[in-house]
Amino acid sequence: MNSRKPIIAVCGAGSCDAETSARAEKVGRAIAEAGAIMVCGGLGGVMEAACQGASEHDGITVGVLPSNDTYEANPYVQVPVATGFGVGRNMVIAHTADVLIALGGSFGTLSEIALALNLGKRVVHIDSWDLGEAGAVDPELYVEAATPEEAVERALEYQPGAQ
Repeated sequence: MNSRKPIIAVCGAGSCDAETSARAEKVGRAIAEAGAIMVCGGLGGVMEAACQGASEHDGITVGVLPSNDTYEANPYVQVPVATGFGVGRNMVIAHTADVLIALGGSFGTLSEIALALNLGKRVVHIDSWDLGEAGAVDPELYVEAATPEEAVERALEYQPGAQ
């Protein structure tokens, strides 16, 4: 019997406005309250806000860092993973997570989204990339959420491999 907790990645820009930061913190809190493990890139912006929300609500936070220095992690990362891979760390995040939640973001976020979708994993997005023009994006895999709470709910309802 598998009793492993779900692993949810939170992806977004390394710097963000106050509104996005507040939403990311709520996403982190909802992940912790659901008993899931949160993984992210471990730096600032969306990543730090989500880690703060999770860690302040007894959640587990994992930061997959681009450098080889675990001390570069934001102060809310409990398990820093130094990769030395630069943006290649996005591959580690996409492979590790059961599902991703993307909040806004830039090209790093887009690469995490693309990697996850290529792996057949669900990505729940809040004001992130509009991939409708990109072609055959499975609507069961790339889903939109209006609120942080809905994003986590949609992430948790997805059963990897059940398609």
